[in-house]
Amino acid sequence: MKILTANFLTCAVKACKASPAAFPLHFSDAELEQEETEFQADFLRNILPRIDWEALVVTAGELGFTSITSTKPEGDAVTDELLQELHRFLLETHVMEGKLVCGNCGHEYRIKEGIPNFLLPSHLGM
Repeated sequence: MKILTANFLTCAVKACKASPAAFPLHFSDAELEQEETEFQADFLRNILPRIDWEALVVTAGELGFTSITSTKPEGDAVTDELLQELHRFLLETHVMEGKLVCGNCGHEYRIKEGIPNFLLPSHLGM
């Protein structure tokens, strides 16, 4: 699972829908893999406004990527160097094993072979 994906995921438990603590989901026991891909500056420039920067900073910190700036870059602050760094973190970093944990209810979504399992048990159903 690419890190970019995690920036758009929230807890699927019905009781968490209205809770701000349900986003972002927090990584636990994450096994990371780097996979080089072609640099896509235009894609990153287009996706940047859609990224929840505060959630991105939290995720980056949890995974040990401390070089991500705490303030969202805009205008001239979006340099090629920054885009390269975001490309490496968002698109080339994959979580292969681990868990995504809801900050509201504590439900854990397992990640196996890079695929998060968002199927809920019947007692937590939607």
